Amino acid sequence: MLPELKDLNSFRNALTQAPDADPAARNAAEERNGQLTKPPGALGRLEDLAIWYASWRGDAQPTINAPQVIVFAGNHGVTAQGVSAFPAEVTVQMVMNFQHGGAAINQLAKAAGAKMDVHALELDRPTADFTKDPAMSEDELLDALRTGWQGVDPEADLLVVGEMGIGNTTPAAAIACALFGGEAADWTGRGTGVDDAGLANKTRVVAEGVALHGQAGDGLDILRCLGGREIAAMAGAIAAARVLRIPVILDGFICSAAAACLAQLSTAALDHAVAGHQSAEGAHGAILAKLNKEPLLSLGLRLGEGSGGALAINILKSAVACHSGMATFAEAGVSDS
Repeated sequence: MLPELKDLNSFRNALTQAPDADPAARNAAEERNGQLTKPPGALGRLEDLAIWYASWRGDAQPTINAPQVIVFAGNHGVTAQGVSAFPAEVTVQMVMNFQHGGAAINQLAKAAGAKMDVHALELDRPTADFTKDPAMSEDELLDALRTGWQGVDPEADLLVVGEMGIGNTTPAAAIACALFGGEAADWTGRGTGVDDAGLANKTRVVAEGVALHGQAGDGLDILRCLGGREIAAMAGAIAAARVLRIPVILDGFICSAAAACLAQLSTAALDHAVAGHQSAEGAHGAILAKLNKEPLLSLGLRLGEGSGGALAINILKSAVACHSGMATFAEAGVSDS
């Protein structure tokens, strides 16, 4: 059961006090894996994934029956600085597309057998321009975290979170730069496809934001000052899943930036998460390396929406199906010597 988020400290406490994976389930899953009708290690990383999943679900022979995909949408005041190739109005239009089932994520969630939910966060009221002021107040951040926190279905057995928000690779880059250091250019990419002049401008904006807020405090403070409502909602959902011991598949660069804010709060905050893919956004590989997450897929995706995470659901489903559905040597009457 999820505790109530009364304030930001209650969020911090819930995350740092969240339960760990079940060691007994992990040991039993490892034992089962060693008895399955295959040479040791023959299924490669699928074996590790299945054991990891079993440990978080507390079941040595689990199944995946109720995956959930949540897409959060928000608008950003920093888009007034010309950081995106698309206008902010597209966020609203794409939310309608999600709701009507017409986006890529709708098709990928359906193909994975996942329930999909969409949450639009005050699209008529963008966050503040973080080159001038903190993107959100503490109350605004808490509201966004609560949207994600409360959006997770406690009956789900796997979670993918995605986003829609024109310009949101800019706050994601600023968050990464503030958390991990380096130059703004190290973390800033072309996003939806800005040209060279646009990239230079975007890099300037990230550098100005980090210079103003980069020493704001912990991961939640960085999220408040440089993030966005949909990024905060993703962080809230990932944290809720950690408390509920629901495994998470991370999506792309923006989702990983949200996750990084949690990792700064607790070194164990992302133990329940794997990286679904490495996107074509240049710094995504770098942020995954900082989070010590090896991506399951690398297909040149740069869409967002949770698309890469949703695509990886069937990889994890396959890993669990092999682990739980294969016969042991004894059951199959096959010699294991």
